Amino acid sequence: MQDMIIQDAEERMKKSYATLEDEFNSMRTGRASAGLFERIKVNYYGQSTPLNQAATISVPEARLVVIQPWDKSLLNEIEKAIQKSELSVNPSNDGKVIRIQIPPLTEERRKELVKMAKNTAEQSKVAVRNIRRDANDELKKLMKNGDISEDDEKRATDEIQKLTDKYSERMNSLLEEKEKEIMEV
Repeated sequence: MQDMIIQDAEERMKKSYATLEDEFNSMRTGRASAGLFERIKVNYYGQSTPLNQAATISVPEARLVVIQPWDKSLLNEIEKAIQKSELSVNPSNDGKVIRIQIPPLTEERRKELVKMAKNTAEQSKVAVRNIRRDANDELKKLMKNGDISEDDEKRATDEIQKLTDKYSERMNSLLEEKEKEIMEV
C-alpha cells in the first residue's frame, strides 16, 4: 500500500519536473528556438490550433526562425498570432515562409528572465514539497488505521524524502543550465 503512495508521489514529481522543462523551453533567450513558438495558437479553419501542428518550425541559424505553413493561406494568421504573442519579435512574411530574427537580449532583460526562471523553478519545487507533504499525510493515516507498521511508515517517508531531494536537485540543475543560456551573449 505504501508502495502505491510512493509511486504516485514519484509520478506527480515527474510531472512537475516536465512542466518546469516545458516552461523553460518556451522562455525566450538570446538564441532562436522552435520551443519559443509552442504556445502560440493559430486560427486554422475556425479551430484554435497550436502553431507546430499547422506549420514546420525550423532554426537554420542561431538567431533566425523560419516558419513554413502547410497551407499558404495561413501565413497572415500565423503572422498575426506571433505579433500578438509575448515574444516581442517582428515576423516578416515573403509569401511562402515567415522569417523571424531573434534580437539579442539587453543585460536588463537577461536579468529579468533569470529572475522569472528562478521564480518558475521555485514554484515547481514548492509543488514537489506539497506532493511530499500529501504522501506523508497519507502514510500517517495508514499507520493510524493500523494498515502499515511504524517501521514501514518510516521507510516510506524516507523514500519519499529521497524522491523530493532527487527532483529538487534536478530542478536546480535545470535552472542553472537555463541561467547560463540566458546570460550567454
